[in-house]
Order: sequence, then structure tokens, then C-alpha cells
Amino acid sequence: MTDTSTAPVLVAVDEASGIGVLTLNNPGQRNPLSVTTMREVIAGLIALSADTKVIVIRAEGPVFSAGHNLRDMIGRTLEEERAIFDTCNEMMKTVQAIPQPVIASVQGPALAAGCQLVAACDLAVAADDAEFGTPGVRIGLFCSTPMVAVSRAVGRKRALQMLLTGEAIDARTAADWGLVNFVVEAAALDTETTALAAKIASASPATLRIGKDAFYRQIDLPQDAAYEAMAETMASNAVLDDAQEGISAFLEKRAPEWTGR
Repeated sequence: MTDTSTAPVLVAVDEASGIGVLTLNNPGQRNPLSVTTMREVIAGLIALSADTKVIVIRAEGPVFSAGHNLRDMIGRTLEEERAIFDTCNEMMKTVQAIPQPVIASVQGPALAAGCQLVAACDLAVAADDAEFGTPGVRIGLFCSTPMVAVSRAVGRKRALQMLLTGEAIDARTAADWGLVNFVVEAAALDTETTALAAKIASASPATLRIGKDAFYRQIDLPQDAAYEAMAETMASNAVLDDAQEGISAFLEKRAPEWTGR
């Protein structure tokens, strides 16, 4: 999964497993999320969504991402600044809009928009040397857009602690707070992330697509509306070929054969 290319974003697909990998590839500058890089991430995610079951976002080097390229923000007009954050918003929304589950595989610091990217992913695995922070308050630029994803992952008080102090939290704390799913030894990060991706990829792609879409549709609905919407979703899911195959396979004690329909 490692490539020596100088492109800021690398995209690869393991056709046997159906796992797509998007790699931030500017380790010399701590994998900054410049406008160019963010546009390439968006394009890479859309491309991977065409023929994968699960997507992993990872990074080369000792830092996952230090966040936005601050040099992009010096001497800009208001419209130019808006364009930066509009692109960032589009990238984060793309992570959740594509049908495949997206897993962040995080080593070292994930800061500001880098932390936001982790929080926006559906799942996250962290190396034990990872850390997460929203340090913008220290340079006079409050991490308002990272706040959207981070506060939804860790809750109000913990998000405000990160946002108001600018202090980073370690990987174990991030797991305890719900920002990442679990922590592994740094040397095992790629292996453990791939194992998680493969476990998910073994399910019906049609079911994964329905499930991810349903999760984000119901999560902010009032309970009664959520139940109503999800009852219709389950009914529609139940008549699909893969659901009928999966139920039959379970009853017949055999492995299912998915068609993606």
C-alpha cells in the first residue's frame, strides 16, 4: 500500500478483497490539507466508490495530517477564504455521502482539519502514538468547521475542552471519548486496519450501502420519525436478493453468495 510517488494523494484498490486505500502522501510537510489535496481526496473517494466495498484513509510518514495549509490563508480575500472551507466541507460530506464504509487509519498527530477528517470517517483505528487536537484557538483561528464533526463524535463538554484549550488528547483518551474505535500498536496499524476492513467487506455490498445511508438519515431525526423511516428501510432491504440469500444461507447453515442486489 506504500508508494514513492510525489502525488499528494495516492489511490489504490485490492481487487481480491474489494478494499480501496486513499493515502495522504506529503509527509515532508506533515500531510497538510491544502485546497489541491482536498480536491484530490474528493476525486479519489468518488473514484474508489465505483468499485470497492470498503475504503481506508491512511497517511505516509509520522503525521496523519496537521490540518489546513496555513500558507493558503495568508493575505487572502474573504471569498478566497470561503473557497478553502467550502472545499473542506465538501470533502467531509463526501466521506459520508459515498456508499462504502470509510475507515481512518491514524498514526501520529491528527490536528485541526486532520482531526476533523478522522471524526468524519465512519470508523477509525488509531496507533498508540496517535494524538488528536483542535489547536486553532492558539493561533487566533477557532476550529469551527472541525467542531462540527468532533462534537458529534465526542459530545459537547469533551469537544469544548479540545476546542477551547487547543490541547491534544492521546489515542487511549480518543478511544474512551468515542473519537476512534480502538487503539493498536503502531507497528500493527496497517494490519489491524486491513483486518477490520476485510471483516466489513465480507458483508453484502448492497447491505452495507443501505446501512450506511440509513445510519446518517436516522441519526438526527426524532425517535418516532427515525423508527418510521427505518421500518420502511428494513422492509425494502428485506426483499432484496442479498437479504433473501443471507437469510436462506443462515437457515441452511451455509456461506452466503452475494450478488450485490
